[in-house]
Formats: sequence, C-alpha cells, structure tokens
Amino acid sequence: MLWIVLYLVVLSLGLSAWGLRLRRRQLAKLSDVLAARREAMSRRTHEARLQYPQIDLSLCIGCGGCVRACPEEGVLDLAHGQAVVIHGARCVGHGLCAQACPTGGIQVEIGNIDTRDDIPVLESTFEVFGVPGLYLAGEVTGYALVRTAITQGAAVARHVAARARQPQRARTKSSGGVAVAERACDLLIIGAGPAGIACALAAKEAGIEALVLEQDSLGGTVAKYPRRKLVMTQPVELPLYGRLKKSSYLKEELIELWHEIAATHELAVETGVRFEGLRRVAGGGFEVSTSNGDYRADHVCLCLGRRGTPRKLGVPGEELPKVVYELVDAAAYTNRNILIVGGGDSAIEAALALAEQSGNHVTLSYRKSGFTRLKAKNEQRIEKAVASRRVRVIFDSEVTEIGPDYVHLLRSTDHRAGRLTNDDVFIFAGGVPPFGLLRDSGVSFDPSLREPITGGGEAGTGLLQALGFGFGLSLLALGWFWFLSGYYELSTTDRPDHPWHQFLRPTSSIGLICGVVALALIVTNLSYLIRKSRLGKWIAGSLQNWLSVHMVTGVLALLLLFVHAGMTTRLTAGGIAFVSVIILVVSGAVGRYLYSWLPKAANGRELEVEGARSQLAALRGKWDQVVRPLHSPGNSLGQMLDQMLEENAWETSFSRRVESLLSARWRRRKMLRRLASVARREGLAQAQIDELVGVARQLHAASIAANNLEGVRGVLASWRFVHLWVAAVMVVFAIIHVYTAWRFSAIG
Repeated sequence: MLWIVLYLVVLSLGLSAWGLRLRRRQLAKLSDVLAARREAMSRRTHEARLQYPQIDLSLCIGCGGCVRACPEEGVLDLAHGQAVVIHGARCVGHGLCAQACPTGGIQVEIGNIDTRDDIPVLESTFEVFGVPGLYLAGEVTGYALVRTAITQGAAVARHVAARARQPQRARTKSSGGVAVAERACDLLIIGAGPAGIACALAAKEAGIEALVLEQDSLGGTVAKYPRRKLVMTQPVELPLYGRLKKSSYLKEELIELWHEIAATHELAVETGVRFEGLRRVAGGGFEVSTSNGDYRADHVCLCLGRRGTPRKLGVPGEELPKVVYELVDAAAYTNRNILIVGGGDSAIEAALALAEQSGNHVTLSYRKSGFTRLKAKNEQRIEKAVASRRVRVIFDSEVTEIGPDYVHLLRSTDHRAGRLTNDDVFIFAGGVPPFGLLRDSGVSFDPSLREPITGGGEAGTGLLQALGFGFGLSLLALGWFWFLSGYYELSTTDRPDHPWHQFLRPTSSIGLICGVVALALIVTNLSYLIRKSRLGKWIAGSLQNWLSVHMVTGVLALLLLFVHAGMTTRLTAGGIAFVSVIILVVSGAVGRYLYSWLPKAANGRELEVEGARSQLAALRGKWDQVVRPLHSPGNSLGQMLDQMLEENAWETSFSRRVESLLSARWRRRKMLRRLASVARREGLAQAQIDELVGVARQLHAASIAANNLEGVRGVLASWRFVHLWVAAVMVVFAIIHVYTAWRFSAIG
C-alpha cells in the first residue's frame, strides 16, 4: 500500500507545481488584459461608432469561445474568468462571437441605442417608422457588414412580396404641357451595393418587379475600395445564387461576382442615376426624384450607405485636380510626393499601399496626437512603416492651404507652420452621411420613438430545460432510493445477507451497467471542453446544445454512480472519483447562481464600475433629498443606511467571499425590514416608507456593484479554477478505478 501513497504524493506535488505555474501565467495574462483595457479606454477605443459586442456577465461562463471566434485582433479577451470588450472600435460586426457563445450571453449591437440620434428608427421588418412602404437596408441602418446587408436586403424584398399589389405599368403625366414618361414598379431599390443586389435577387425570386438605381457603378461602396482590398463576407446565402463559396473576397473578386449575378439573373439595374428625394403620392406609393427624372413605385428600399459625400477640409486649393477623396489603384502613382490626410483605417491602408509603389514619398497628416480607432493589423503595419521610414506621420497637424506643388501644414501643439513639396493629396476625413436626405424622405432619428432594448435572458440557450431535466432525473433517483431503502439503509457489512444484494452490489449486472453508462456520460460531458476549444470547431452541434448536454450528462452520470456505488463511498480511487463528481455537479449549480447574481443594468448588460459609482453618488444624493424633508431623526436612518453599505466591504478569503455573496440578499432584506420598522416608529406615512425602502434597496445594489464588482469577478475566477481542478482529480481517479477494476476482473 505504501507504493500507492508514494504515487499519490508524487502526483499531488506535480499537479500542485503545475497548477501554481498555470495560475501565475493566468495572473500575468490578466494584468496584460486589464492594462490593454485601460489603454483602450484612454484612447476611447473601448466602444465602436456603430456595433460592437455587448456582454451579459450574468450569462457569460468564461469559456473563451467568443475570443477565439473573433477574426479581429484585440476586440475581446478574458478578465477575471469572463469575457470583456477591449477594443470595441475594432469590431466590424461579424457576429461570430455571438454564434460561439454557448449561453447566448453576447450580442453584437449598436452602443447607446437609446440616446443616439444618428440611427434611423425602423420596424423589425426594416420598414421606416411611420412611413409604410419605405425601407432601409445595409450600412445606413448602422450595421456595417456585407453579410448583414445581404440579409437585410433579402428580408425587405420578401416582406414587400408578401403584400405587394399588382404592378402598375408605365404611364404618363402632364408637366407644363409636356408628357413625361413615368416608370413604375413594385419595388424601387436605391443603391446597388450588397443590400441592393440581395434585395433585387429576392424580389426576382418572389416574382415582383424591381428596379435598382445606382449613382456610381455596380457594387456601391465596395466598388470604391482600394484595389485588391480584402472584403470580409462570412458564409451567407444569396437569393437565386446560393451560398457564397468563400468567407472573404478581394474587392475585384466581389465586384466581378456582382456583375456575374446581375447578368445571369437579368437584374434591372440603372447606373449613373443619383437619388434626390421622394414623396408619397395620393392613392399610395412613392414618387422618387432622381438625376434621370422621376420614378413611381409602390415600395422603396434605400440602400444608401452611411458615407454619403466625402467630407471636405474647406481650405484654399482644395478644388485643385490633384486633390482626391478615394484611392482606387495605388499602382497608378509612382515617383510622387503624396500627402494623406486622416487617421482612420482607410487613410492608413491608402498610405501603406502608396508607400509600396516605386519612388513615392508618403506623408500622413492627422489632427490628433495618436491613432485611436485602427484595426490591430493596420496599427501594427503603420508602426513598422514609420519605423522603416517608408511613411512619415505628422500628428497634431492640419492642412491650411493646398498649392499646385506644395501643401501648408499647421501643428496645433506649437502653432508652427510647415511647407511640404507635394504632387498629390488624398483626403480621408470621412463622409457627410445622407441624414438630411433621409429626414426629408420621412426617416426619423428620434431616440424616443425607438423601442428600448430589453435585457438578455436564457431563452433559447437550453439551460433552463437542461436544469429542469436534471431535476426530474434527481427525483427519479430519490424515488429509487425510497423504494429500495430497506437495502440501502443497511451497513455495508450487513448488505451481503440481504436478498437484493446480488442485484444491487457494484459488481452486479445493474451496478456494472450503471458504472459503464456513467463512464460514457462522463466522457461525453468532458467532450464539451473539446467542442469549445479551437480543436472542436469541426464537431457538429452548436455550443448552446453542447452546454446543455454538458449539464444533463453531469447530473445523469452522478445519479447512475449513486446506484453503481450502492449509495455509499469508500476511501478508494472509485470513492474519490465519486465524491469529485458530486462536488462538480454541486459547484456547477453554485456557479450558475454566482453568474446570475452579478449586478446588471436594466438593458441586461453589465453595470460597469464607473457607471455603478456614478449611480451610487446620485442615489446618495436622492437619499438625502428623501430623508431631509421628513422632519425625523435623519441621523438614525442615515446610520442604518451606512451600516448596510459598510457590510458590503469585500472579504479576502475565497470561502468568506462566497459566504458574503450568498448571504448578501438575505442581509439586505433583513436590513430593509428594520429600516421600515424604524420609519414607522418615526411616524412616517406608508408612501414615505415605500420611497425610503426603494431608494435604500437601489443604494445597496449600486454599492455592491461599485465596491465589489471586481471582487465578484474574483470569486467567479476562483470558482472556475476550483471547478477545473476538481474535474482533473475526478479524471485521474476515475482512470485508476477503471484500471483497477479491469485488472481484478482479468485476474478473476
């Protein structure tokens, strides 16, 4: 037996050393992540202009699937055992993180949607609020992704098809005595980008008449991208065409695909036609004004994008022909002195492309002191280009004058002007969105008309169903125990004399079957770890379903082990493995409670520390306003409140942390009852008492969020660490138990 003890000592020391090293690496990684988060907040890149991941920490279990799924570097990472947004500005809305989350705890949404006045108010069908028949699709809705644009465009056409009237054929109208041809159709699509093309394809598939108008060329905004720019699409279905075969395309490949699709399916597309406005007409439908005359349509879908017209600097010389606002082909520029104005991804990509051409001297002027909203790859590439002197960057500078062969720059830091020899100027100062044109067409941007975003829940994740199924199984196991209690209540020494022993002992047919099935369930349970890793992306089934399987198999394996072990444990390898499974199931349930307990804002997302502290300060002010007019000993009520908030001081040990966390709500209810009792003795009216208790409850929750959010995260990180280590112990002793049982059966 001593050799077994020696093995256990060696194993425990080895695992302890390995675990300590792993923990130190985790802490070092955590320090790096938090530093990156602080840097992102200082550079204001933690939130994106449009969509970025919104994480509900009450659902996040820290599996890291979202981090691994994100194709953009530095958007997401893990901190304190849960997902956190680092550089939200780098998010381009692929939504792969949401697909990879097994609990549905992450969504890619537009930030601050309840207050923003640059996002149109739309119905769920993408129909403009208050303007039946008028739709928006694509980037103009706030979602800048090819896949999203295709999905929205197709959805619009299908909605139109569901209620379209018979097409109104061409007719004439009189305008100043001149007959003007008036073209009419079921659906008029403005813009031939991904949304417009998908809308036209879906319309043709549904059998409704559609016409596409494009002011430039087929492809919309994509057609203006630099030559050979990589365009991310992600797998998506195009109506009539089918699934796009690749997850990314070069700009030229995608434009060629659009032309091929338009020709194959004979889409009605008119290019070189600029949209100028629309109005509703009597009897229904719209009259659309364009540079090519008027059009009539029963329904209109605006796929305009958000860039609009290029934003100009408004400086002397900007009208010179050498000034342009987009780069189509960098190879056309060689041996030139070039100035790039701007600090976004478009400006960086243009500067890098031009710097690669022979003989070019590229200077980049940016009005800020550093780049703030770049993709990670672009940031790394521009740093290398500056270090190798292929690109010169002048921060804190603005163009004041453009001449035929020069440019004047003014540095805001020292107010010194500089003159650069120059042949070409590329201005990437963004665009003027077509919001004015949209408002004139009836599109509202009023945030008060927008439906509020409701909190995320576990609907559809399968967790509730899995827990309910596990509870039902546990009731069956409890019924099994009650029915056979005459055997299970005997001591292990008395059981062999019982007539049921030959059927219920661990080595009986029933016992062995339960043991083998439990082992198979444990293997299936652990397969979830593979499925959520990089190695498991080829395994069929969503992570949501796999998490449900993980929970159900854990509970079912435990119940079968109860039967296999005869409702008892021994100090053996099998007994230790059995106890480990019990701890795993219990700790899993506790973990779900801890995650659901995290304080959240009303929209279901995390109440950040800064926001919680601001709310705490505001609520304290409200408390003073409520207590002061009551003409009661405000000090006694205030002291009770202070006592309640002081109890939120965070404990240092893990056990005390968990105890404090689990009892926080109970202690709060107790304190609120005492507060109401004191208020009644002070002679307060019931309405005043209700107000006092309500403010105190909010204060308590905000206090926990402000003071203890990092501590709560620490509990979750500690819980995950313990949970994984218990699983490792269970696997080791289960292997020893199975091997020992096999050896004894072989000897027998």
